[in-house]
Amino acid sequence: MTAATWADVPEGSPFPLQNLPYGVFTPAGDARARVGVAIGAHVLDVAAVLGDDTFAHGALNPFLAQGRARWSAVRAELTALLTEPRHRAAVTPHLHPLGTVTLHLPFEVADYVDFYASEHHAANVGRMFRPGAEPLTPQWKHLPIGYHGRAGTVVVSGTPVIRPCGQKKPAEGELPGFGPSARLDIEAEVGFVVGTGSTLGTPVGTSAFAEHVFGVCLVNDWSARDVQAWEYVPLGPFLAKSFATSVSPWIVPLEALEAARVRPPERAHALRPYLRETEDWGLDLRLEVRLNGQPVSRPPFSAMYWTGAQMLAHLTVNGASLRTGDLYASGTVSGPEPGERGCLMELTWGGEEPLKLADGTSRAFLEDGDEVTITATAPGADGTVIGFGEVTGKILPAVAGGRS
Repeated sequence: MTAATWADVPEGSPFPLQNLPYGVFTPAGDARARVGVAIGAHVLDVAAVLGDDTFAHGALNPFLAQGRARWSAVRAELTALLTEPRHRAAVTPHLHPLGTVTLHLPFEVADYVDFYASEHHAANVGRMFRPGAEPLTPQWKHLPIGYHGRAGTVVVSGTPVIRPCGQKKPAEGELPGFGPSARLDIEAEVGFVVGTGSTLGTPVGTSAFAEHVFGVCLVNDWSARDVQAWEYVPLGPFLAKSFATSVSPWIVPLEALEAARVRPPERAHALRPYLRETEDWGLDLRLEVRLNGQPVSRPPFSAMYWTGAQMLAHLTVNGASLRTGDLYASGTVSGPEPGERGCLMELTWGGEEPLKLADGTSRAFLEDGDEVTITATAPGADGTVIGFGEVTGKILPAVAGGRS
């Protein structure tokens, strides 16, 4: 059993000692951003308690670049500071109440890749758009499908999302329409944050996953479905996705998720050697999606067909190099049941079955003023529950002039 912390950790807190997720914050009355870890209802100033300027920055990248041995050593040192009573007097002044700090984007995003790793999501989309045909495309169970996104529009939780504008599919014989998206959607996802890079031309195998990936965050990959329907043939998502991708302000280290590791679903096809895992890197994460405060879905990440290790192996198998701060996301997390679907397109079956909300309204897709919050938990060491914080975004109207 891990020793108990002397810090004040309320019962059921998503941030027990066994978690210690990293973020970037500024305390009240201080404009200097620095790295912190969440413990209970507080943020611990890591630079102050360790006396290490690596953490006196507005991004985690300098620490991420130091590699797994350093990540483990710092985690052990912070755990000791928060468990051994002799450190209490020195550490306590550097604990800041969560409600008084400002949280920032926790790392500088180098590259962003988004996958399509849920069989249930991919099959539902296939049934909607290819009725009567095989739901999954021929390659789906042979490789993790993904697209290269836009790193510059990854934003931290709480950043408003302006309704995007774009071209839309025309009626037969007409010009394409243009204007604000009328089918604005969410995608509840899990993100993986790369710490140490790799050499160009050298693939990274599944067995090296924990050497390169520092931790896990929550992602909402906002999507304009009407824009996407017109632009994605014959290539992939572009303007329908690139306007905003929201991430949670906390990065949960892989070391905090050892108790959450599970076997992924059984494979229907033999995998190419580079995708075979020597360890199980499925994760028992339980997401919840709330629309205007009302829970509308609880997607299980354990149902994902492709794991984070397999996604990493696939995105580097052609020799593409990793960089500190790379982010890759799972794609929409969906389970086998209707209440486990991770996007409105699935939850409302393309808008044909709108959601009924508690205030008497209904939603096929997002309206201006709507707020979406995604949270998640996972089993932790010693019977604890590991929380990921939340990723929240509120929809604002399209900018003036976006209707030409």
